[in-house]
This record gives sequence, C-alpha cells and structure tokens, in this order.
Amino acid sequence: MIVLETDRLILRHQTVEDAAFILELMNDPSWIRYIGDKGLRTLDDARSFIIKGPLDSYARKGFGFYLTELKDGGTPIGICGFAKRDYLEDVDVGYAFLPDFRGKGYAFEAASGAMAYAKSELGLKRIVAITTKDNDSSAKLLERLGLSFEGMIPKAGSDEELRLYAINL
Repeated sequence: MIVLETDRLILRHQTVEDAAFILELMNDPSWIRYIGDKGLRTLDDARSFIIKGPLDSYARKGFGFYLTELKDGGTPIGICGFAKRDYLEDVDVGYAFLPDFRGKGYAFEAASGAMAYAKSELGLKRIVAITTKDNDSSAKLLERLGLSFEGMIPKAGSDEELRLYAINL
C-alpha cells in the first residue's frame, strides 16, 4: 500500500516480498554501526522481522517504517517512517538508506514527506528522533528537517547515550 509520494520517491508498506532488500539494508555496516545488529542473516529472518515489526506496527499503530523506493523504476533505496518506542514519550521519525543512495537528498525528501503525513494524516503534534553520539550526518539532517537538539537520553538496555531531537508540528 502506498502511503505517500514525493517528487522522486514512493513510501509504501513493507511486505514479505521485500525480505531480500531488508536483509541487505540491515546488514549494511552503517546500519549496524548506528542502529544496531538485529541479527538478520537469512531471508527467513528478514521475512519474520517484517511480519513482527513493520506489518505489526501498521496494524496496531497505523504507522511504521515504510519502504522507500524511486518513483522512476521502483528501485528500493531505504526505509523511512515512524516508531513508537517504549522509552520515548513521543513517536519518533527514522530513516536508513543503502550507501549508493546517500548524499542525494533522498533521506531529507522522504523524511520531510513523512513528517507532513504525520501531521496531516496521523494527527501527531510532536515528533522526536534519536541518533547515536557519533552519527553527525544524521544529526545534521534532523536539524535541516527542523528538529532541535533537546539533550542526551539513555539507550534502552545499554550504557550508551543517544541524542534526542524534537519538533512540534
């Protein structure tokens, strides 16, 4: 199901048919470094992750992380969307793209569209975002999107601290 379109992108619900792409994305070294190793090693792992993660989130919460693909050709390039984490009061926006599609404005375009959707369709009044202390490129993007740094918070189940950003819509 298509959730939204931007000039160059389509954001749509993930399906189990996206397992090969999700497996590749979640094993990208940047994903592992900045988001964490989710332990996906096989297509079955990826299918199970999609079912228990995004598909469950769409059904229970009405949102989740959407597969982001190029309008021209339908090539999957990343994910962008929302999570409601137990340790955060507000819904948070997130994104991840394969290396070949970074630095081309796709993350900004996808996240801008997603945030507009969150306001108009989901009725959200505030969105937060988290990033690791060393993920400067993500921090810069969050600031370009209009989010402001609010402080450091503990990462759930870890000694690590995360940067917390927020915006009132």
